[in-house]
Amino acid sequence: MATTTAAQRREQAKRDYDAFLEGCPTRELLSRLTDKWVALVIPALAGGPQRHGELAHRIAGVSQKMLTQTLRTLERDGLVTRTVTASVPVRVDYELTPLGHELFPVMIAIKDWAETHMARVFEARAQFDARP
Repeated sequence: MATTTAAQRREQAKRDYDAFLEGCPTRELLSRLTDKWVALVIPALAGGPQRHGELAHRIAGVSQKMLTQTLRTLERDGLVTRTVTASVPVRVDYELTPLGHELFPVMIAIKDWAETHMARVFEARAQFDARP
């Protein structure tokens, strides 16, 4: 059996995964990554480990349930780690994994783009809605 290098495996993965194909599993991942809470949690964790309460305070409007659910799915996908420290009360910290740090520049670019271009989007919406 021939062995393959990491570069060869990455190249094969590029050929195996094509989000334009109906059954491609990357569609599920894309769906998850485009969730508004994921788009806010990733940049919020970029500065280092944070507790659930700190994240909830930083991300206005997120419910405890949605934040917990989002963190759990990000942990399952290998983007976030959850560290439990035995103390009274128990301390739980969340932080980006190396894979999560690779994703961060993409997520922050999208967030920054949205903040920069929101006025133009509102203008386009108004023009669209004013059409007969």
